[in-house]
Amino acid sequence: QVQLVESGGGLVQAGGSLRLSCAASGSDMSIHTMGWYRQAPGNQRELVATITSGGSTNYADSVKGRFTISRDTSKNTVYLQMSSLKPEDTAVYNCNVGGIISGSYFAQWGQGTQVTVSS
Repeated sequence: QVQLVESGGGLVQAGGSLRLSCAASGSDMSIHTMGWYRQAPGNQRELVATITSGGSTNYADSVKGRFTISRDTSKNTVYLQMSSLKPEDTAVYNCNVGGIISGSYFAQWGQGTQVTVSS
């Protein structure tokens, strides 16, 4: 079983920064892709950024140049450094981790962390 623990959300003024973390744990686990998604009230969940085991990254156009995704493979942890935050970045942010555990594919969501950007 894969467990994810997210941290780092909070309230910040526009123009400020936050860093989100998501740590994955599980036995006999190999992680392929880690990513962050967000959902604002009344909106669908949208991709923010992903990073593969090889280090390739993908970003939503709305966050390019402001957000940076990274991972610490030794800790099975993915980070999202958010800078120049805007009120429209306000949302619940969820991490998503995919890979193989005990020979089977998995995709696991974190519990979500609230990010609120005030104007």
